[in-house]
Amino acid sequence: MDAIRVATTQQRRVLVLLGSVQTTLIFTLAALAVPLPLIGRALDLRRADLILLSAAYGLTFAGLLLFGGRLADRYGGRRALTAGLVLFAAASAAAPLASGIGTLLAARSAQGAGAALVAPAAMAVLRAVFPSPAAYGRAMATWGGLSVLGATAGNVLSGVISALLSWRWTFSLPLVVAIAALVLAPRLLPDTAPDRGRALDLPGALLATAGITLVSYGLVVTDAQPWSSAGVLVPLLGGAALLAWFRYAERRARDPLLPPSFLLDRRRALALTAIALSACATAMTFVVLSLHLQQARDWSQMQTSAAFVPFAVALIVSGRAAGPLIGRYGAAAVTAAGLGTGAAGLALLAVTGLDAHTSYAYGLLPGLVVLPAGAAASFAGAAVLAAEGVPQQQTGLAAGVLNTAMEVGPTVLFALLLSLGSDSWSLAATGAALAVAAFLHHRAEWPITHK
Repeated sequence: MDAIRVATTQQRRVLVLLGSVQTTLIFTLAALAVPLPLIGRALDLRRADLILLSAAYGLTFAGLLLFGGRLADRYGGRRALTAGLVLFAAASAAAPLASGIGTLLAARSAQGAGAALVAPAAMAVLRAVFPSPAAYGRAMATWGGLSVLGATAGNVLSGVISALLSWRWTFSLPLVVAIAALVLAPRLLPDTAPDRGRALDLPGALLATAGITLVSYGLVVTDAQPWSSAGVLVPLLGGAALLAWFRYAERRARDPLLPPSFLLDRRRALALTAIALSACATAMTFVVLSLHLQQARDWSQMQTSAAFVPFAVALIVSGRAAGPLIGRYGAAAVTAAGLGTGAAGLALLAVTGLDAHTSYAYGLLPGLVVLPAGAAASFAGAAVLAAEGVPQQQTGLAAGVLNTAMEVGPTVLFALLLSLGSDSWSLAATGAALAVAAFLHHRAEWPITHK
């Protein structure tokens, strides 16, 4: 990618190492989507158990990201990265040994907690390795496409691995990457200076973590329980109350976990929205189409994974092109174009993709090429915008916010849009949301480019 081509040898090695780690974190998030029915049969799980198991990693990942970002700023990126990798590796080693739902849930939750420390710490180290704004911008353009690449790899490879070996082997890749990163980190990564003057804001961390986790959980269980049930309303209302309390407390904290001014920048707020919507679009496509192919078309897991190969190819090609396009046209313009293209891909899937009598080449393939081309571009552009102008001492905070937006998409927005009715309506509504976001990005960029 563009950042790798222009970097020094040492920078290239660091970017490859940290990029592999970031891709693996998102791979782990998506790795159970395809083999979930196998796990249910192997462990004799109910539908509610499967839903909770699918969400466990994302719940702790999303809930702890803001605090993980502050820890990275407070203690230094490499130190926080190492601690997170140790926890992530230990949980990845324990998960395939699970004999029941309790052990597997605990392992997945611990994986998410480790990932919540690793993700912002990796971006903090990246900022130290690419100190100039231009070089860091190019690195972030590459970084932005890694998450959707990880999600695609998780869906494609997990089906292949579980079909050829066992679902338990899907945890082997995260374990191998974590161990390799732990071995290479002391040799390749700089020991970034900790900011001892910053307080940790533990009350804010507890409120944010509990609030985000409860809201996310409440939305996840709407798949199994009605919106009016206590199992949905109690966590939703409780989480909303805690987040409102968090906002009130942050305004009065001496050193807040999330300074209220941080999200006031219009371009950053739009960038985070673009990241959340793009993550929602790709997650919804994987879930809806995986179920459609296996249930409506009676495809095998191997066939289902193979169906997403064009998605992965389009994603890689678009990701490689995004960096030069951002350098030429600007991050906001590329983000807007990516969102618009992604909206077109979702419209194609909504119109023809869910008709079991339509061929794969005509009904699914066009959308599976157009959507990832747009998603990769919007992720890359939005990542640059989200990190633009952030002081180095707040890099961990910016990474925590960026990754939180990435997790909000496949949980909060996904649950809301999926509840609209049929899968076709959900895909169409997500496409409409991307189109609106593309228009807002275009309007935000126009005065800057043409004033």
